[in-house]
Amino acid sequence: MTTDERLLDELADLALSIAREAGTLIAEHRAAGVEIAKTKSSATDIVTAADHASEDLIRERILAARPGDGVLGEEGSAVEGGTGVHWVVDPIDGTVNYAHGIPNYAVSIGVEVAGEPVVGVVLNPAQGLEYTAVRGRGAFRNGEPIRVADPVEVDQAVVGTGFNYRRDVREIQARTLAAMLPQVADIRRFGSCALDLCAVAEGSLDAYVEEGVGGAWDYTAGALIAVEAGAEVQVLTGVAGRILVTAAPSPSYPAFRDLLESCGFVG
Repeated sequence: MTTDERLLDELADLALSIAREAGTLIAEHRAAGVEIAKTKSSATDIVTAADHASEDLIRERILAARPGDGVLGEEGSAVEGGTGVHWVVDPIDGTVNYAHGIPNYAVSIGVEVAGEPVVGVVLNPAQGLEYTAVRGRGAFRNGEPIRVADPVEVDQAVVGTGFNYRRDVREIQARTLAAMLPQVADIRRFGSCALDLCAVAEGSLDAYVEEGVGGAWDYTAGALIAVEAGAEVQVLTGVAGRILVTAAPSPSYPAFRDLLESCGFVG
């Protein structure tokens, strides 16, 4: 085993172990009752006490095991590292679902080495789902290999999406989705970018598009899982000037990208 392979094994094992511990923590907080800590971009863009507790735990566990690594977290972690290893963390992706008792939320941990994603873990404790990937080794759900759906024409595609918290962005999203809806089989909105990307990876969604995700913590882990399962993932700029995450099985992606262009998604 090469040094690089040993490093990947170490990072993958650590990421999964930490995600499981964070998943247990947020499940315990959920059972005890959700406390809204603050709002961010709007009254519906909430942060719970569990978001902060989960991110604190994840950051502490990473730095205890690998004190020279960098960490970026949605709730404020911004640790500069000197090892070339960088962790990208969403302590609860799908916080609104979490706060309302909808069991579609996840701990998302991505790891980059020299700027390239190499490990992804997306763990949904409410449904007992663990999605994992290591670069070049495929994607897995609860230890079993997963693959994207067989390619379909865009008019047969079930497409996942999400909505930004700002009203002006939502108005733009409403127009682009209205243009898309008659041209696809259907549209689904589940409330977690990371889990939507995993849905593409496992073949339960044919494609995914969302403008206005919060940052790299939303998509880094899920994007690697989707890519390792056979998807193409592109992070573009949307018509509202915000991050636009797009994904579909690689053979289907060019036609899906053309659809997005024609419906006005791409800036």
